[in-house]
Amino acid sequence: MVPTKRDYSLLGRDAEAAVASGLAAAEWYHTDIPRKQIKELMKRKDGPAIRDTAIWLGSMVLLGGLGIYFWGSWWALPFFLAYGVLYGSASDSRWHECGHGTAFKTRWMNDIVYHIACFMIMRNPVTWRWSHTRHHTDTVIVGRDPEIAVMRPPDLIRLVLNFFGIIDVWYAAIDMVRNAVGVVSAEEKTFIPEMEQSKAIRVARMWVASYAGTIGLSLYLGSILPLMLIGLPRLYGAWHAVMTGLLQHGGLADNVTDHRLNSRTVYMNPVSRFIYWNMNYHVEHHMFPMVPYHALPRLHAMIKHDLPAANPSILRGYREMIPAFLRQLRNEDYFLKRELPPTAKPYREEFHNDRVVHAAA
Repeated sequence: MVPTKRDYSLLGRDAEAAVASGLAAAEWYHTDIPRKQIKELMKRKDGPAIRDTAIWLGSMVLLGGLGIYFWGSWWALPFFLAYGVLYGSASDSRWHECGHGTAFKTRWMNDIVYHIACFMIMRNPVTWRWSHTRHHTDTVIVGRDPEIAVMRPPDLIRLVLNFFGIIDVWYAAIDMVRNAVGVVSAEEKTFIPEMEQSKAIRVARMWVASYAGTIGLSLYLGSILPLMLIGLPRLYGAWHAVMTGLLQHGGLADNVTDHRLNSRTVYMNPVSRFIYWNMNYHVEHHMFPMVPYHALPRLHAMIKHDLPAANPSILRGYREMIPAFLRQLRNEDYFLKRELPPTAKPYREEFHNDRVVHAAA
């Protein structure tokens, strides 16, 4: 088969096809869980998130302080590298979970951490709240999901550059300045309600002022130290978020209505799980997005009989995903089909626009 260039625009032909085929806002498969058990799992608690947020921000203060103390010597390097991961990667999972409103039981706590993390990761809190809502409604539905991280065929150069945040930060800066001058793009208007668009503009203006102030302070001091604390960690600390984020859906099926086919669960070490806030249980998170991060391991144990086997490590996940990316360079229709255990409910096949789509039986 000769591959054809796909249209990933939210205003393009694939967007129209997704709506016409019924894939947009379709009914998704969920593993059966007794109502009492799922209600117990969905209970929100302040305790775990207060503890983890204190560790996160407290560690940043400590590491940043040590980086400042040793500034001018090589001893500052390891402290800033660690600070950067907490700034540029741990913030990615915090905006995500607090955006769902499930990290804390208390709403204002979710909102505060959400806005802090959004600033660190350079994601407009208004835009990305609505963008992520669409991502969950139409997960990896081409033309509908604005958060597809790896297009087909994959752009491998872009993937490598994003380990240093280069592409994402470039586009984030463009979006921030564009919003700050009062422009909301046509694609943003497809998922941000009209009444919320002015909020996105106000936030962008505050952020431009904050970054301009940090740059001005660096120029005044004749040192990049202020930027090492605010702004640059989004670049030098992005690698862990990209490493884990690519595993969420990379190489798997698109245009399906079963998260077992388009999402991946990976067992990770405790440090990565803390940075990632348990989003390595990604099939489980997409099936039941209102289950808090701290309950995802329990949810996994409860439903793993109905899910594809989890990748046993980050390395094993990449050994599966990278060959799939390379095959997609030659044939963009290729994807990894997830194998279910004998105890799982099987898939069924549907046809949308002459294309086989797998859903739950």
